[in-house]
Amino acid sequence: MSDAVSLPRRTPLVLADLLPGALLRDALLVVGAAGLVGLLAQVSIHLAFTPVPVTGQTLGVLVSGTALGWKRATAAMALYGLAGVAGVPWFAGHASGYVGASFGYIVGFVLCAGLCGFLAERGADRSVLKSVPAMVAGELVMYAVGVAWLAAVMHYGAAEAISKGFTPFVAGDALKAAIAAGLLPSAWRLVGSRSR
Repeated sequence: MSDAVSLPRRTPLVLADLLPGALLRDALLVVGAAGLVGLLAQVSIHLAFTPVPVTGQTLGVLVSGTALGWKRATAAMALYGLAGVAGVPWFAGHASGYVGASFGYIVGFVLCAGLCGFLAERGADRSVLKSVPAMVAGELVMYAVGVAWLAAVMHYGAAEAISKGFTPFVAGDALKAAIAAGLLPSAWRLVGSRSR
């Protein structure tokens, strides 16, 4: 009989945990996720009736949040926002700096990614049925911040802020949530999902 103590094997919490070299890996993932959101921000359509553009950013935020876990995802979206304010032209339409009416959504990205990452660390990214509520929860947090910011900056009442900052984007963001909710479980199946 061996005297060695068998320690439980640590299983990955999120997809990013499967990659080796923790510190360098985490730094590259944070920068990469911020870059992904910046790239998807360039998929941008301006609508005549709202100061907020339709972009691909939300998809990047949802995927980054669930794939990276809450700490890395929060850091990535904070980097995205801070670097954009500092002058990196990766907000929608190659904008940078303080972007007025849309900036609340960028702040909301930090909370959205953090919440999605938190839920993914508890297994919400392992199946579509668990992923969809996690994505929707993240989007609702993002909208709460974004719409409140829009109302404050543009001096809109609640109904007008919702009609200009939420309603035009629901269908598109539902599609992005569905795509993200399908991608993460598929990625787990691809790498061989391990249960806790």
